Amino acid sequence: MPETVAGKPCIICVAITGSLPTKANNPAVPITVEEQIESTQEAFEAGATIVHAHVRNEDETPSSDPEKFARLQEGVKKHCPGMIIQFSTGGRSGAGQARGGMLPLRPDMASLSVGSNNFPTRVYENPPDLVNWLASEMLTYDIKPEIEAFDLSHIHQAASMQKDGRLKAPAYVQFVMGVKNAMPADRDVFDYYIRTMERLLPESQWCAAGIGREQCVINEWAVSSGGHARTGLEDNVRIDKDTLAPSNAALVRRVVGLCEKFERPVATVAQARSLLGLRKADA
Repeated sequence: MPETVAGKPCIICVAITGSLPTKANNPAVPITVEEQIESTQEAFEAGATIVHAHVRNEDETPSSDPEKFARLQEGVKKHCPGMIIQFSTGGRSGAGQARGGMLPLRPDMASLSVGSNNFPTRVYENPPDLVNWLASEMLTYDIKPEIEAFDLSHIHQAASMQKDGRLKAPAYVQFVMGVKNAMPADRDVFDYYIRTMERLLPESQWCAAGIGREQCVINEWAVSSGGHARTGLEDNVRIDKDTLAPSNAALVRRVVGLCEKFERPVATVAQARSLLGLRKADA
């Protein structure tokens, strides 16, 4: 364990729903706004300080409806005081500028994919013009982007965007590993990502997410290496190989256990906001 890791607060992000998992995959996946608020509150009380949020239609298909995001934001603010709200601008929920239609709601954060890559059955398209528009909307509404790095080039692109002012410093980058046809959960690559962050974005924070069975592995790599960790039913519906996760909170508690193992305190809301350079809650 690196000497600098012990004592460093770890921010836990919970990705509650996503665009793909359904109740057929796991009945605990929260679909309605009311279910999402309840699940988020449980995860918040377990130790999560960021909620990464998608919204769904009644038939469980992805949505980009700003009204649903508004109701979710209102409920989270009410039941999870100070929790960092992060909206997804991902490509499964809409096309073109509809992906950013909720940004005028001024969430604390929003995800931003700065390049394209392969997903299991499709190309995840993030054209430069759309990336620049989403980034400019985030600047306009004082929203901190979470750069979703599905590839090494995305870290380089984030550094370029920060250098020319399209992103406000310091950047916050999440390594996404384990997506089929994209970057696998490879320890050498993971360690190189960290070195790349230290070289190109030295004042920045980073987080890591593992998809499916890689979730627990990536959580441990992130916590033990001094980064922050993402968990939740969006990325993985199981608590172990043979058992469905009973809740988002259960997955959060597993990361809390890793923080204890590596002598890292779970970041409070105030610590997380300070580390990420966010405005005060409800500002």
